[in-house]
Amino acid sequence: MAASSLQPPSEPRNVLGEPLQECGCAPLTGWFRDGYCHDDPADFGRHTVCCVVNDAFLNYSRAQGNDLSTPVPAHSFPGLRAGDHWCVCAARWLEAYEDGMAPPVRLECSALATLQVIPLEVLRGHAA
Repeated sequence: MAASSLQPPSEPRNVLGEPLQECGCAPLTGWFRDGYCHDDPADFGRHTVCCVVNDAFLNYSRAQGNDLSTPVPAHSFPGLRAGDHWCVCAARWLEAYEDGMAPPVRLECSALATLQVIPLEVLRGHAA
């Protein structure tokens, strides 16, 4: 969950080709922990999909070895609850989609780079 020393893009775009909107600040999300799901070359997980997490996805993610519900104070991570907005790894979201467990997506807050992993039609089908 370490942030890059690079700065986010100056004019980032979302999957709709429009200016990228804020995903969430309570808890503060994003690779840069600035509330946005920016793309960054140092982010190999590509945390570019803004989701409205739900219990099904949180349980699924925990079962896959990524517990997003449990607080990690050492990393200032409060743990997520259903309804929180969070920048999720594109590959993990796609995996959850293929397993029928994908949470809703906020298209206006999901970075354009997401489309390198997930087709827009699939994202539209899960739009929040």
